[in-house]
Amino acid sequence: MDRVSFQETSQIRVNGFIQSVYNWMAAGLGLTAVFAYIFSEIIFLPPALFFVAVIVEIGMVFYLSSRINKIQASTATALFMIYAALNGITISWLVSAYTPTSVFAAFFVCAATFTATSIFGMVTKKDLTGVGNFMVMGLIGIIIASLVNIFVQSSAIFWIINYVGVIVFVGLTAYDTQKIKEMALSQPADLENSAIRKGAILGALSLYLDFINLFIMMLRIMGDRE
Repeated sequence: MDRVSFQETSQIRVNGFIQSVYNWMAAGLGLTAVFAYIFSEIIFLPPALFFVAVIVEIGMVFYLSSRINKIQASTATALFMIYAALNGITISWLVSAYTPTSVFAAFFVCAATFTATSIFGMVTKKDLTGVGNFMVMGLIGIIIASLVNIFVQSSAIFWIINYVGVIVFVGLTAYDTQKIKEMALSQPADLENSAIRKGAILGALSLYLDFINLFIMMLRIMGDRE
């Protein structure tokens, strides 16, 4: 195989991997939207089950992230889709508190922001590792502030969390996109299909989490309550 053919083959493999990541992310978001609609309009979820679902979701994210190399590709795929469905159930509590117009507006703005930021992360030559590390620290701060605000119930802290959260998840989107691009470029040609699938699922999970959290922050800022 000559050098040009090798480069073309490599680029096809890279593009295929990246497309797979975004396809799985879109599938997860679609499933979340369906379950969010069902549970916000048709089925009422008792508070106890809501908290159980949240705990299960957190456990699934940690399990997928830490065990991705040791489980089957089909298992990773199933867990991601189950997680997306559960997330739709828990998000239904949030979206039901806002007008449909607010939800669609927040989704549109979130999608546009996510797309622009992801494109930036894909094409930029700047190493975003430092940005990513800083945003992770910001995320830890948001989690701590959110836990504190459960007891304090401060409106000022609430708004700070949301505005800072938008910045954090915009930064994480660019950083995670760049990591996915690097993951695609570093794949050996002989990598088995199951390993590629698991890598795509892990990348999809990262971007899915960025999108969902960005949407939640924007809905809280932009949304009109019912």
